[in-house]
Amino acid sequence: MISSRHVIMKTVLCVLAWLLLAVTSIRADDYRVAYLEFKQTSPDTFEMLWKAPLGSQGQGFSLDVKLPSDVKVIEVQRPLLADAAIISRSIISRAGGLTGAAVAVDGLERVSTDVLVRIQRLNDSIEVFRLTAAKPAFVITSAATNMDVAKTYVVFGVEHILQGVDHLLFVACLVFIAGSWGRILATITGFTLAHSITLTLATLNLVQLPIAPVEVAISLSIVFLAREIFHRRRDTLTWRFPIAISMIFGLLHGFGFASALSGIGLPQTDIAAALLAFNVGVEIGQVGFVAVLLGVFYLAKICVALFQEREERSARRPVHTNALRWLERPVAAGVGGVAMFWMIERLVLSLS
Repeated sequence: MISSRHVIMKTVLCVLAWLLLAVTSIRADDYRVAYLEFKQTSPDTFEMLWKAPLGSQGQGFSLDVKLPSDVKVIEVQRPLLADAAIISRSIISRAGGLTGAAVAVDGLERVSTDVLVRIQRLNDSIEVFRLTAAKPAFVITSAATNMDVAKTYVVFGVEHILQGVDHLLFVACLVFIAGSWGRILATITGFTLAHSITLTLATLNLVQLPIAPVEVAISLSIVFLAREIFHRRRDTLTWRFPIAISMIFGLLHGFGFASALSGIGLPQTDIAAALLAFNVGVEIGQVGFVAVLLGVFYLAKICVALFQEREERSARRPVHTNALRWLERPVAAGVGGVAMFWMIERLVLSLS
């Protein structure tokens, strides 16, 4: 009979191949989030920053911020091109502030992007909203409720992990190396605990690392696991104790998650709730991805068992457990190659 470990490894190998093929299209259709910020400087005035991303071909997205008619534009600066986006700054004024003002982004339904809206008030409280094609407008309230904050940051967490192909490749490699149910549970739990620790410490500014070398090291962690899979040496520390490796690299990946969260900002009145919600969102996305892997494994196991039963009944040669083993090295080499490209790309960007 075919062991669960062999079927899990075969299944994850196929998913790794699928992720590897998906990387090209994901990077070609670069998903970028537009950014709208209102920073209050007096009871009636705000500094407004609008960052509209450029598409994969360098063209600007046709997005337009719509403010209420009673909002006065006091000053407008010349737009700048930076970080693959067009950045516009202006100073606006509205009697009594922006509470109750309806803000909309026209054209959002025509592009593959969302808009992150950040409002910073005089008391340093921060509110964050997310506009989508289905919800391109919102009304600024006096303060967001705890439930609003939690929902917003859970969604941010889920989206970050699912859009982070590097993190998903790393998790898939971990599941492949772990192999069995018990080892997968221990390995993913270790990774979760580790990156939760550094995510919290970095977000609260208790521990800080420059993000550029962290991103390079995250790519290198994928290269390391891909190399382990490629060489097929089951007696190394990585194969014998995958939970140790997942926790070591999990500490590193936590700083990457913290960098994404710092770009969003935390509401000063609900730091704990927002941090917990973002972390929960990351875990929901990660658990969902692993669940899909294992769900595919379960279906593959049923299919293999049915095929084996049919082969045995027809007195043919039984199914071999290493039927997909020839894919192991090519896929590992492909994953390692893509991660190496990311590492070099990030290294060059950090030095430029």
